[in-house]
Amino acid sequence: MSDLPVTPSFRLDGKRALVTGASRGIGMGAAVALATAGAEVVAAARSAAELEDLCKTLSRAGCKAHPLTLDVSDVDTVRRVLTAEGPFDILVNNAGVNRPAPMVDVTTEDFDLIMDINTRSAYFVAQTVLLGMIKAGKGGSIINTSSQMGLVGGIDRTVYCMSKWGIEGLTRALAVESGKHNIRVNTICPTFVRTPLTAPTFAIPERVKWIEEKIELGRVAEIEDMMGPVVFLASDAAAMITGTSLVVDGGWTAS
Repeated sequence: MSDLPVTPSFRLDGKRALVTGASRGIGMGAAVALATAGAEVVAAARSAAELEDLCKTLSRAGCKAHPLTLDVSDVDTVRRVLTAEGPFDILVNNAGVNRPAPMVDVTTEDFDLIMDINTRSAYFVAQTVLLGMIKAGKGGSIINTSSQMGLVGGIDRTVYCMSKWGIEGLTRALAVESGKHNIRVNTICPTFVRTPLTAPTFAIPERVKWIEEKIELGRVAEIEDMMGPVVFLASDAAAMITGTSLVVDGGWTAS
């Protein structure tokens, strides 16, 4: 055979990426993964000190990373700041919260906070970045952080599941709208990952038992388990993937 197919590159050199919720957890891991794959990363979150430390560490390692202090729930500020910072080639739409509780104990404050950050804010961050991508005319990749709980139900997670099922619907509808612009839209659906967000759950022995029984690979996920999937969805290696979910759940949803 004279002409062999060439594996598409996983490198992101020359790309600009925005990661929200980048100061810790999965968002921090995503920022590191994209930066070390060659992208220039704008790391956004409310925690200015943690962002500064992250970006300084990445810069010392020869990567390009810049902090952006941003409250994603402030839609007007999001539109103004991200329009000025853009355009971006990659968005990891990751900022999220949870307040686990049985439905009978959920307050309107809990409901509004979770839906505001996980769904409403994610929607308008994506809208703003999408407009910049369309104007730039270079295509792009939008990765919405969902959850295995966007595909199944879970204990003490009625509002969280509702918010992530909403992200799954948004992703599919936006993929239909944006394909003509060569903009791909997908979700990454993690299982339970050891992060500050999940720490309260891991403090409850019966919840830990439930988690360990449901993950077929026999271990809880770590931040590093999410980094490769993010780079994959951002890169040319996933050039024909849009409107779907990359489920990184250790087999939770398989049974």
